[in-house]
Amino acid sequence: MYEVIVVGGGPAGLSAALVLGRQRRRALVVDAGRPRNAPAAEMHMYLGRDGGSPARLLADGRAELAAYPTVEFRQGRVVAAEGGSGDFTITLDDGDRVAASRLLLASGLTDEPADVPGLAERWGASVFHCPFCHGYETNGKVLAVIGNGPDAMLAAYVADRYSDDVVLCTNGPSVMPEPVAAVVKAGGIRVIETPLAGVEGALDALTLRFTDGTTLTREAIYHRAPTRPNTEAAVQLGCALLADGCVEVDEYGRTSVDGVYAAGDAAHLKAVPEPVTLVGPSAADGVRAAVWLEQELFRAGLPVTLG
Repeated sequence: MYEVIVVGGGPAGLSAALVLGRQRRRALVVDAGRPRNAPAAEMHMYLGRDGGSPARLLADGRAELAAYPTVEFRQGRVVAAEGGSGDFTITLDDGDRVAASRLLLASGLTDEPADVPGLAERWGASVFHCPFCHGYETNGKVLAVIGNGPDAMLAAYVADRYSDDVVLCTNGPSVMPEPVAAVVKAGGIRVIETPLAGVEGALDALTLRFTDGTTLTREAIYHRAPTRPNTEAAVQLGCALLADGCVEVDEYGRTSVDGVYAAGDAAHLKAVPEPVTLVGPSAADGVRAAVWLEQELFRAGLPVTLG
């Protein structure tokens, strides 16, 4: 039996495992190999690695963990989780079952771009979801923003920060709230309501095709896609979820289920309805949760009960 199984090998999970390894805890990291930022060539705002490869960060993290003999890494997807504090069992997609005293869930989010042909294929390469992550590199380019409703505010933001030529494509009739519509109008942003038929081309040479046969040429596209929290294991364990589907945690990273902690993009405080989902905060979440999980294990092993 492991002392801790970490579900997810992204920045949060690997950072948590590093803490546990340095405290000589027997830990297993299980990772499905589908990081959210895999399509991106670069990551930003992570001090010391700005502009570096997301894949290289994870590879370096796993290499660093190899120095700690009590930490193991396993490729696989968790398909079931059960049990209680001191006796959890997870089942992997190859049928293997593994037990641990504690669990730390760090399986992150999955982006779900709009159903427009060619959009998902260009995700992270020429279609960007976050101006904090990619905005600097699109400075001065002619841009399109695909979004509607409250998300149309993204067009006003990138127009304010990065471009004087932004077109908002609502992919159907506009349903922007009046304050958002007013900001878009005040920014002189052109709005196209015609549904999209597809996206073609590459960065700096993109073509958006509409169902009426018209086209729009742009250098880059922004699209704030909905996200799906990867919380299947948390649901099976009975962890409380928030309105956005993420796992509810307290300030120590504890879930509502004894012995289960959670960290990263798919876990946050109820008092923070819109957390920052970037690499840096995710890694910090993993460290924070692992430190307090370690303290719980230490207290549980004492010969006396502390008040």
